[in-house]
Amino acid sequence: MTLQIPDHPFKAYIFDCDGTLVDSMPMHYVAWVEALKRHDAPFEFTEEEFYAHAGIKEQDVVKILNVKHGTQIDPVSVDELKMEIFRERIPEVQAVRPVAEFAKSLHGRFPMAVASGSEESTVRGCLEATELLHLFPIIITPRKVKHGKPAPDMFLLAAEQMGVEPGDCLVLEDGHSGLAAATAAGMQSVFIPRTLR
Repeated sequence: MTLQIPDHPFKAYIFDCDGTLVDSMPMHYVAWVEALKRHDAPFEFTEEEFYAHAGIKEQDVVKILNVKHGTQIDPVSVDELKMEIFRERIPEVQAVRPVAEFAKSLHGRFPMAVASGSEESTVRGCLEATELLHLFPIIITPRKVKHGKPAPDMFLLAAEQMGVEPGDCLVLEDGHSGLAAATAAGMQSVFIPRTLR
């Protein structure tokens, strides 16, 4: 499967990390299930639910699950444990080849940024493991803004740091919250389906 890029004179490009640049989603799912299990979650966190919440920061996902299941699981400790389990497996992460090749083709020609719902250390680890880190001088994570995806804040900050108008940016995303954030930021976006991995 090939990457379909809209025919438009974009001036800058913003990439999501997990599931877009790197095929880390299956590992994130395993880490989620293990972290919830160790916190005695009385419900099953399905793969479908996991993908439906792609791009939303971990603690917010736990809050959503607590509301849905009437539980009181601690969002902070689940988030910390989940990240710990995931970090141990970062060296196994592979690049999503079509997206990585596209990013490499833009390097030195256009400003590029990563806007990810993950912690910066995780994003840097994944990009380092796939030898993509040098392509992205700008990395935006939820800690740098007031609201994470689906709010437009992360993408607007990326555009600002690249010195480009939001309407001149193309966003590459695998999560529905990220696509909604791109639309809210006034940016065009390309959906990266799981089949591209």
